[in-house]
Amino acid sequence: MSKRTGTSVKRFSVAQKWLSGLDNDTASTLITVSSDIALVVNAGEPSVIYDVAFGSDELAREFESTALPGKLWVDTVTPDSRPKIEALLRDARSDAPPRWRHVNHIGPGGTELPITYSAVPVGAKGRVVALGRSMRPLATLQKQLIEAQRSMEREYSRLRQVETRHRLLFQVASEAVVIVDAESHKVVEANPAAAEMLGNAGRRLVGRSVFDLFDAQNRRAIEAVFSKVMSVGHAGESPVRSTSQGGRQFRISASLFHEGRSAFLMVRLLPGDHQSGDVTQQRRKSQVLELVETLPDGFVVTDMKGRVQLANRAFLEFVQLATEEQVRGELLDRWLGSPGVDFSLITGQLREHKTLRLFSTTLRGEYGSATEVEICGIQVPDAEEPCCGFTIRDISSRLPTRRRSSTERPRSVEQLTELVGRVPLKELVRESTDMIERLCIEAALELTGDNRASAAEVLGLSRQSLYAKLHRHGIAEMGGPEEPGKAVRKRN
Repeated sequence: MSKRTGTSVKRFSVAQKWLSGLDNDTASTLITVSSDIALVVNAGEPSVIYDVAFGSDELAREFESTALPGKLWVDTVTPDSRPKIEALLRDARSDAPPRWRHVNHIGPGGTELPITYSAVPVGAKGRVVALGRSMRPLATLQKQLIEAQRSMEREYSRLRQVETRHRLLFQVASEAVVIVDAESHKVVEANPAAAEMLGNAGRRLVGRSVFDLFDAQNRRAIEAVFSKVMSVGHAGESPVRSTSQGGRQFRISASLFHEGRSAFLMVRLLPGDHQSGDVTQQRRKSQVLELVETLPDGFVVTDMKGRVQLANRAFLEFVQLATEEQVRGELLDRWLGSPGVDFSLITGQLREHKTLRLFSTTLRGEYGSATEVEICGIQVPDAEEPCCGFTIRDISSRLPTRRRSSTERPRSVEQLTELVGRVPLKELVRESTDMIERLCIEAALELTGDNRASAAEVLGLSRQSLYAKLHRHGIAEMGGPEEPGKAVRKRN
């Protein structure tokens, strides 16, 4: 091997001492295991491929039909890669430092096989060894990364939309609400209704101690409310008086929630008279109903038998109907993926646990649409009118692999098991039989080199029976050749 210099290569210090005894077989093994593909080509013009070696069976199968030996190297790659092949050979002839160049081989069916090559001259007969590394794993990782980034962007966009809706609801709510840090008792946020009720501008409330907003005589009562909320999660109302001009009378209540590792208290300020409080409560309920109506997720209320009593606009879009009257009184089971099966599982779960979480199914529309969804539900049997409530979320845009529809034919055991609970057992058994029959015929054709006559003998069938099954499974066109290696097969 000729001596080569370059900053891109770091050689052994005393290669003559350690590698001088290498024979041809050892050198061939070293080249093969150190690369995914290795070519021995002519350094001059034309650059003919003399021999090829593969470091993996998978790559050898992909190149099997291309028959590289005997072809010109530039004829095995795409047109845009030919200048890179010429540059590799030119560097090898000029004794320049080896460089890696990305080329695309033409694979079976016109597919592209990305390979990075580095060419090294060997011997004194103008031969070059091109060492190649497959870029397919890197391309697959890049594709997965792009899909993951897109999924994250969709989720971030959805979170931003939810945050915007919640913040807007917080700002326009007529009920006075103050968010307080549970540890320091300082005001973190207050809506305009709270600022107006306390007689302060919103910017002056944030950062102040919540105790400074009320009369000093009420401090112990407020501390008692906060302590009970921190210990048991809820507390009753307590009358307080503000420090603003006029000393307005209030009733406060608090709720505990967490954001990460921090705890916060949501303090509600209610007018001192109960009548005003009832009006505020009615307004709050009205706002909650309006919020449910505009949720991006479907929301349905049914009676204990599953008949729809209430549905929001998102659910109407799922089932492709225009008005709530069209769904009211109908069984929810009408739109679920497996009628009579999914809803039985849902009701069984609700009877046992009163709640349902992340039940995956398909929601079918009136005009043929099918949406992969997750259903969460709750049962309220002790209410004045017993009912069940369900939220339905579209999960078809998530990153994990999609579920198969019941109309698609399975091609593996894993795909077949996905249909359990979605189609009747009789159909599953028929699909299993067809799948096994198809796999056996394909194996027989591969074993006999696509010779139908030999395949029929291997399977113990007549030729006519084999032709009928080939046509039924769509494996081959009727009347095709029977000689080995010439059968025309239609791949699914």
